[in-house]
Amino acid sequence: MLLKSLRSLFTVLLLPLVLAMGLGLSTSAYAVDEQTSQQMANTSDAELWKAVKSGDKGYTTAKGVETGVMINVSAIEGTNVKNDYLTPVMALAVCGVFGAFLIFYLVNGPSKLSHGFSGKMVLRWTKADLWIHWVLALSCLALIFTGLNIMLGKHVLQPYVGTGIWGSLIYGSKTIHDYAGPLFIVAWAICVVKWMPLQTFKLYDLKWFLVVGGYINFGPFKGKHPDSGFANAGEKMWFWTLTLFGLFIGVSGIMLVMPGLELPREASMAALLVHGLSAIIIIAFTIVHIWMATVLSEGGMECMKSGYCDENWAVQHHNLWYDEIKENGTLTYRD
Repeated sequence: MLLKSLRSLFTVLLLPLVLAMGLGLSTSAYAVDEQTSQQMANTSDAELWKAVKSGDKGYTTAKGVETGVMINVSAIEGTNVKNDYLTPVMALAVCGVFGAFLIFYLVNGPSKLSHGFSGKMVLRWTKADLWIHWVLALSCLALIFTGLNIMLGKHVLQPYVGTGIWGSLIYGSKTIHDYAGPLFIVAWAICVVKWMPLQTFKLYDLKWFLVVGGYINFGPFKGKHPDSGFANAGEKMWFWTLTLFGLFIGVSGIMLVMPGLELPREASMAALLVHGLSAIIIIAFTIVHIWMATVLSEGGMECMKSGYCDENWAVQHHNLWYDEIKENGTLTYRD
């Protein structure tokens, strides 16, 4: 009887304690398992994210070029190069070159004709040449202004205009840029083929650089008018710069606007960087060319307005060409 009473007491007092200890052990084991699982999951996520950031290729059912790559490392690096270097250099090229020539003009003034205007106009460019020049010039200017807005607009314009206006500006710039590009490429190709024979460098072109083309109105360079053929050394440098970097900008532009090519993202980023660098160089030389052809050269703009130049202008700036056409009988005056 006593033994039966002790057994009942044990059941009442100790059994709950034993059950509680067992439950506690079970709960602790579960917590450990959950913590271990979480650590493994965190480790797996970290390794996965590390692989994604390093550009590792995964699996996807999507079809296309590099669809399995979530993050392209070279593309990110290229974007950083564009934002950190190309964009500020482009701004510097525009402001720096324009500002330098403005200061030069204010200090030096234009290059005047030593003997004034003769009133006799000599044929220099044909109608076909004028058409080629202006189609090339206008398409190039359209590309420059829209390209500047695409590259620099978010820093210069966007903070000061509304979202709707900025959206219209950037959309319009991109549209005009895409349509002006093919026009520029065609005009560029015709220009290169037609004018290349006139652009070979000669020994006398070195002197043109040494005396800055005779544009200096003070000091030892004043009144120095170096020999020059149909194109002077500065025009030849502009032509070959446009020829080389026009090719780069044309090819890279085609790569950027034709998704059907299905290029790797590395190739697309390389095309973007080449496009931007070529644009910077062409923009800088275009500013120089416009300054030299307009305000810095008295009578120079008339050549591309009518195709004729004043005879004294031809003698002063392109004497070897003038002597050649006079000698071979191809000198033609405007009626």
